[in-house]
Amino acid sequence: MAVEGRDVLVLLPTGERLRLVLGVQATGRELFRQVCDEAGIREPHFFGLCVVRNNEYLFMDLEQKLSKYFSKDWSRERAEGRRSRAPFVAFLRVQFYVEDGRLISTRTGRHLYYRHLRERVLRSQGAHCEEAYFLLAAYALQADLGNHRARAHVGRYFEPQAYFPQWVVARRGSAYLLRHAPALHREQRGLSPREAELRYIREACRLEDVPVHFFRLFKDKKEERPTIVLGLTLKGMQVYEEENHTLQLLHDLPWGRIGKLAVLGKKFKIRPDGRPAARKLEFYTGCAVRSRHLLRLLRASHQLHLALRPALAQLRLEEAQEKKCYREAYVSDTPELDLRPAGSRDSQDSRGSGQRLPRRLSLLSADSHGSSRASGMEPGEMSVDEPPGAAALPGEGASCGSSLSPSGGDTAGDSGGPPEGDTQDLGHPGSASGPRAVAVVRVTLVSMRGWSAEALHQIPGAASPHAHAGQHSRSLEDVRPCPAPRAARRPVPTPRSGPRGRSTACPSLGLGEDQCVDEVVV
Repeated sequence: MAVEGRDVLVLLPTGERLRLVLGVQATGRELFRQVCDEAGIREPHFFGLCVVRNNEYLFMDLEQKLSKYFSKDWSRERAEGRRSRAPFVAFLRVQFYVEDGRLISTRTGRHLYYRHLRERVLRSQGAHCEEAYFLLAAYALQADLGNHRARAHVGRYFEPQAYFPQWVVARRGSAYLLRHAPALHREQRGLSPREAELRYIREACRLEDVPVHFFRLFKDKKEERPTIVLGLTLKGMQVYEEENHTLQLLHDLPWGRIGKLAVLGKKFKIRPDGRPAARKLEFYTGCAVRSRHLLRLLRASHQLHLALRPALAQLRLEEAQEKKCYREAYVSDTPELDLRPAGSRDSQDSRGSGQRLPRRLSLLSADSHGSSRASGMEPGEMSVDEPPGAAALPGEGASCGSSLSPSGGDTAGDSGGPPEGDTQDLGHPGSASGPRAVAVVRVTLVSMRGWSAEALHQIPGAASPHAHAGQHSRSLEDVRPCPAPRAARRPVPTPRSGPRGRSTACPSLGLGEDQCVDEVVV
């Protein structure tokens, strides 16, 4: 006699449904393997299968049989002539959160993670950081629809309820969101779907009620309803107490400050590191099965946190190096300018070296390192380009005001150089105050270092390196150029980052009775 199979319906974060058939004795591992094969998931360690119990998701222990998580109908045989029963429902959800989407290398896994966070953001309650949800909506529109197109993306080209939490829609109204969200969508032009998803993941994980699992606990055995909320976050645990329908943070416990976790039946214990045993935190879960589920999830989360820490450190190091390599700086050597009248300059210069050469230094970012390779220069070296006619300038009386412009000569076509209006015009070629010689210095940098003394000798008419060693030996970040007359510097735009929010929505759970003694040393 053939063994009757059981129909299981698995819902994915994308809204897709997988209908699978398994035997009565099947385990969670068999179901999870089939789901990963059907969905094309190659990195399953971030996800888990779960069922809903009392308005809370309960993640399966994959080594247990499915009959433990489904109703009693799972083990019952269907009588002949009866119509087939409804399928048993399970969910594929993110079990372990990570703050950087680049840790998920496969496209399918990263997209499922992104869609799960989309669902969490729609339930977020960070009312004090409303602007963060507008930025998240812009990233989501760019990831889903690509670049904003004026002809196609007009009117109601997206549903506000699919991109904003309900409280934002109620506060602002759909008309307001449809009018202002497209402008933010246009600002993301050029982002690929992958980059848009990565930015969405990064910003969503900054909201405190998004990358977190919440559990309601009892303060003591006699409490009628749970008033303690335990949050499993990216970096540890947070303990809240509910008072007048608001959550008050009692303890913020990163993994490094937790000494030991233990469960004894319904009792759940947390011993913070550095505290005596008498000051441990004790709460009640309501049943032993729930205690074991909570402890298993906390243990696995801590192990994954330790395993991913080197990879996160490497990613942060690479980001720091990229920011250092592609930083732009414009430094004007204004302390060397001689703004005295022409007559007094001539009398003072006759006692000096006979050369007067005001200089303007234009420091280009590493984006223009292609020009240095073309000339045989290595990144990190400094090349000095003289504008046309600079070599023919005599030290004493030739005027170059009519032949030089602020972007003069061979540097005008350099794609990595600053726009014409971004540099300060210190020479004032058209002024009648006297002859002004200008040299343009192009510096291609990979790392921000101090200027070498040898580089100063390459500037025609430059002073001795010992004369200005105090100024030129500093790093670029220490140089504070004095503002030149008639010149204004353009303010540097600061990147936007979404603030953090805090959640107040915490589900509850109630399961069967059992006894268990277990502990985890963190």
